[in-house]
Amino acid sequence: MSTISMPLFPLSTVLFPDGVLPLQVFEVRYLDMISRCLTEDTPFGVVLLTQGHEVRQPEGDPERFVASGTIASVTETTSTTPGLLQVMCRGGSRFTVVTAEQRLNGLWVAEAELVEDDHTVRVPSELQGASDALDRVLSSLHDVPQDRWPVQPPFRLDDCGWVANRWCELLPLPNQQKHQMLMLDNPVIRLEVLHDVLDEHGLITS
Repeated sequence: MSTISMPLFPLSTVLFPDGVLPLQVFEVRYLDMISRCLTEDTPFGVVLLTQGHEVRQPEGDPERFVASGTIASVTETTSTTPGLLQVMCRGGSRFTVVTAEQRLNGLWVAEAELVEDDHTVRVPSELQGASDALDRVLSSLHDVPQDRWPVQPPFRLDDCGWVANRWCELLPLPNQQKHQMLMLDNPVIRLEVLHDVLDEHGLITS
């Protein structure tokens, strides 16, 4: 697998491939990071924070994070207040961290190995309920401005990995469980797990 050098953004959330991630950036280390990503057209990596805080604390615990995550590409930025940047990102490939070091300004930089993207697998009939339920959710958004949708097109309701990832984002699962789902290398198994969760909550209709 290929490797990539990139900055990391430890967050208390899990980004999935093709997912959308809105951020409010005001720390100098991340303002500089976003600026460089835009200038050089390069991504950064989102990793799940397990210790410490998203915002650096002078007396806080050191940052610790899971050594795998998802590449994020900046798609849009707006700034209405000096020193505060609104950033919209899109999830790309998954990766595992090979090495990581924290620079003097607090920014983490890693050498990472890319994880193979999910193969496209058509949703089998026994899991179609999960896709149908997601379709109903998406259909309910017609009165909401598209830039506020939690799921952005193109919609691939016939693809196991895409449907499973969107449910991972929408359901209130613990972050550790979401991360486990993210790194499962079989999209059908991922969807099977989410289908069972949806069924337990009465969201699957026959």
